[in-house]
Amino acid sequence: MDAQTDTAIDQPHHAVHYVNRVGWLRATVLGANDGIVSTASLMTGIAASGAPSETILLTGIAALVAGAMSMAAGEYVSVSAQSDTERADLAKEKKAIATQPYAEWVELRDIYVERGLTHDLAGQVAEQLMAADALGAHARDELGISDMATARPVQAALASAASFAVGAAPPVLIAAMVPAGGAIVAIVALSLLCLALLGYVGARLGGAQVARSVCRTLLWGALAMAVTAGAGHLFGAAI
Repeated sequence: MDAQTDTAIDQPHHAVHYVNRVGWLRATVLGANDGIVSTASLMTGIAASGAPSETILLTGIAALVAGAMSMAAGEYVSVSAQSDTERADLAKEKKAIATQPYAEWVELRDIYVERGLTHDLAGQVAEQLMAADALGAHARDELGISDMATARPVQAALASAASFAVGAAPPVLIAAMVPAGGAIVAIVALSLLCLALLGYVGARLGGAQVARSVCRTLLWGALAMAVTAGAGHLFGAAI
């Protein structure tokens, strides 16, 4: 090898992986998608019932506020439950390491053996990792808990609420600008456009196939709005 090749090999390689984004990306995409679909569907259902423009707009505003708060509360409660479980497991593991260090070393060694290391090498790796950070090694390799995947309730709640509000805003804004007669077409058209954009951005950030992501978000969004509009028209006519 020449000097240039050696220099290139010696340079540190820092790859950026998509999985590092999975925590906030999931909450953001879920919140935005729910904001668009639920708000637009509710508004199209009300519009299909023959309600006036003021009622359609008020419905959208109520859906935005209620949905954002619901997403925040739901994410906080669910992620807090996950966090409580993680803390309980870590406390249990910490006690086991303190009272049965050899058994915990054997457990960690066997994990590395199952992953392909030789028996002796696995024992050395387990010994060195436990000497450096025993709880961290067991949390990562036995329990599957890492800094990247650690539950963060407040972060998840804020991300979900904000993304829901951003997703719900376009159908609400368009309803404020068009008369009741054209509300359904305007809301549906803008919402589908926003869903396509969300699918594209989510796929780009997550390294997924753009076409599949866009089609998936459009399909379920269109289905939700169609069903809700049909229900609104049916019950509106009945009333």
